[in-house]
Amino acid sequence: MSQSVHSGADKIAEQLKGRDLLELNDYSPEEITYLIELAIELKRKQKSGEVYQPLKGKTIGLIFEKSSTRTRVSFEVGMYQLGGHALFLSKNDIQLGRGETVGDTAQVMSRYLDGIMIRTFGHDKVEELARYATVPVINGLSDSAHPCQVLADYQTVYEHKGKLKGLKLAYIGDGNNMAHSLMIGGAKLGVYVAIASPEGYEPDPAVVAEAQAIAQENGSTITVTRSPQEAVQDADVIYTDVWASMGFEAEQKAREVAFKDYQVNEELVKGAKSDFLFLHCLPAHREEEVSTGVIDGPNSVIFDQAENRLHAQKALMAALMG
Repeated sequence: MSQSVHSGADKIAEQLKGRDLLELNDYSPEEITYLIELAIELKRKQKSGEVYQPLKGKTIGLIFEKSSTRTRVSFEVGMYQLGGHALFLSKNDIQLGRGETVGDTAQVMSRYLDGIMIRTFGHDKVEELARYATVPVINGLSDSAHPCQVLADYQTVYEHKGKLKGLKLAYIGDGNNMAHSLMIGGAKLGVYVAIASPEGYEPDPAVVAEAQAIAQENGSTITVTRSPQEAVQDADVIYTDVWASMGFEAEQKAREVAFKDYQVNEELVKGAKSDFLFLHCLPAHREEEVSTGVIDGPNSVIFDQAENRLHAQKALMAALMG
């Protein structure tokens, strides 16, 4: 590696120390690429049995107002592997939202902790926590963004395809936080992103416009269509999510009707490249948003993707809290 590449990485590492991760649009393409490459390096260290503990003696608080399998396990295990300690805090364990302001909670927790991860509903709560905290705040999921998942997603694609720039990713389904973060992350990395959602379930137009502007700078495009067939045409990656995300369970029946033509199945994927990758952020409902044949088929890399949550989260914590 040349001296200039080394110094570039060192400069980015310095830029990331102490930062928050609320949304990927706060990060440059170089910083996102650095985090993906760091995740791959930490994965290599873990697989080879190399002990790497840059966060020894440090503690992260994990606030969960929404439950999770992958987010909780990956952050707790990741922090342990990095030499630190993770403290799980459910909505019933702390005073947040029960009379104590978000600002007061942030300031108190900053006196005890070296970092805070929050998985919640309204994105405004993530922003307020970051505004008052004096330690890094990581958005583990909000209703409008899921940056941790998308770092793992693009890491997975990079590992399997050897590149990101110039690839096409098709997202089929609800224009939710996953669609938003995939668009922003893809735009930053030069990935062509096509979103197919039914009427009334499109991604936020403001996020689409922002992603399109970023994509133009990085030589790609962001498109939104009603047609799943149009979205998957010549796609390198096909991605979907549940039709009714957490908090929208009451809409399940109505969504089943609205999304009935949006299942990712053997017929739909014929439009993609033969070596397409299938991704799903999990949990999945087989025979709803995706057919069993696709999710359990040879193009599916969902468990590589799920594993990479561990490595992507480790990279984030090491970079921001190290």
